[in-house]
Amino acid sequence: MSELLPHIVVETKPNPDATVIWLHGLGANGHDFEPVVPQLGLPASSAVRFIFPHAPSMPVTINSGHVMPAWYDILEMNIDRKVDEAQLRISSRAIAQFIDAAIAEGISSERIIIAGFSQGGAVAQEAALSYGKKLGGLLLLSTYFATKNSIALAPQNREIPILIHHGNADAVVPVELSRINEASLIERGYKVARKIYSMPHAVCSEQIVAIGAWFRETLALT
Repeated sequence: MSELLPHIVVETKPNPDATVIWLHGLGANGHDFEPVVPQLGLPASSAVRFIFPHAPSMPVTINSGHVMPAWYDILEMNIDRKVDEAQLRISSRAIAQFIDAAIAEGISSERIIIAGFSQGGAVAQEAALSYGKKLGGLLLLSTYFATKNSIALAPQNREIPILIHHGNADAVVPVELSRINEASLIERGYKVARKIYSMPHAVCSEQIVAIGAWFRETLALT
């Protein structure tokens, strides 16, 4: 197995029996969502391993070619945005390696959730829906379906629970993209829940509580 991307690991208790792999957005790093873990309100008895990978640094076209942490290059900022799909898939394969590693350590694939914010959400969606073993869930935060016209969907994850959250004042990734994402998934037979929050391109406290509840339900944490 290739070496994993640099990452942060947070365990709610020793000997975890579930894993959440959570991808940050453009220009951030794995520390971005690390503080969220204790705010999720997970049961004290639950043992969950959170993995927060760091994206590699690369020039980003829409940011004048400046080098920053990015899962892939974004070439245009139009409503459906043009991205470097080859780079996105390289990142997707890197996330699949985290899934493979968790399974190799004894975590059931059905107890692995993939989550991502913004650009990280686009990679999370590609990684989860193309993965060849049944996963536990897919959490998409303020993101879009960058590879909806080219993704190779894995039949093993046709029934994966999918939750989409987005802010109605998002000036970076317009909320309309979450509606397009939801419609595209439903059209392909996926079951999707979508909730809109009064917020910009961010995460709010009400949302974190809802995410914690979804983790509890999806992973049957008690």
